[in-house]
Amino acid sequence: MELKDIISIPGTGGLYKVVAQSKNGFIVESLTDNKRMPISASQRISSLVDIALFTKNEDMPLKDVFKKIQETDGGKLSVDPKADQKILKDYFKKIVPDFDEERVYASDMKKILTWYELLSGKIDFTAKEESSDEDKINITQESGRPVPKVHESHSPKADQHAKVGQVKLRKKV
Repeated sequence: MELKDIISIPGTGGLYKVVAQSKNGFIVESLTDNKRMPISASQRISSLVDIALFTKNEDMPLKDVFKKIQETDGGKLSVDPKADQKILKDYFKKIVPDFDEERVYASDMKKILTWYELLSGKIDFTAKEESSDEDKINITQESGRPVPKVHESHSPKADQHAKVGQVKLRKKV
């Protein structure tokens, strides 16, 4: 399991793993109790890969925050996610010294620590993500600029029309 497969659904507690795609959305499985449920495509969801922590310079991806927590505490958190707001701020200053105290609320810190507890035994945060050859960008030697990979379409080309044959029908006698 990778961090890109894990989502958060606002309004529901916990984290979910995307199991399959349905006609109208997704099938997700809760990481806490392994129950599956359908999620509508119109419902808001957030992938953990897309979430970042506000800092004074540049936003820090959630995976990097999890790495810092793992480096600082080993495998077990040294602070309770339900602790006092001052204790949580001191803990985050120790982990990410330049986090933005005005934009990162205590509820955000509690959520990050709770998510870390959920994921700590299931995901290795220190592992590097490997990108496949299809995701890489081709670079032309002439210009040196990245050129996106051209994907083939499965429709007939513009100058060719789909061949339509006549259908012969038999009369029933």
